[in-house]
Amino acid sequence: MSEDRALHPPQNPFSVGLRGRCPRCGEGRLFAGFLRLEPRCRVCGLDLAFADSADGPAVFIILIVGFVVAAAALLVEVSFEPAAWVHVILWGPLVVFLSLALLRPFKGVLIALQYAHKAQEGEIDRPPV
Repeated sequence: MSEDRALHPPQNPFSVGLRGRCPRCGEGRLFAGFLRLEPRCRVCGLDLAFADSADGPAVFIILIVGFVVAAAALLVEVSFEPAAWVHVILWGPLVVFLSLALLRPFKGVLIALQYAHKAQEGEIDRPPV
């Protein structure tokens, strides 16, 4: 591991995650598609099999987008009292757009944080038999 640090200085997980770059070198692409990960970094060779953000990005996005859209809808309702169809036209596309726009950066940040903190699957310590 000391060799890894000598060749690749630590990267800021938020910077590389938001840019969709390799968490080790900060240069290679993290994503092969919209959300599909590259199998390994093309620059430094980091095996990205460890990366599993699971539902983390979706949960954060639901909370953030839900709060923003609910607050905006409440503000519009109190200020203008529009018909229900106006709310559907305003907030439906906004929810879809914000959710899709935030999903990839959030997934990148969570994967970079996993790498930076050496996160791994939990293990149960069992007493010797």
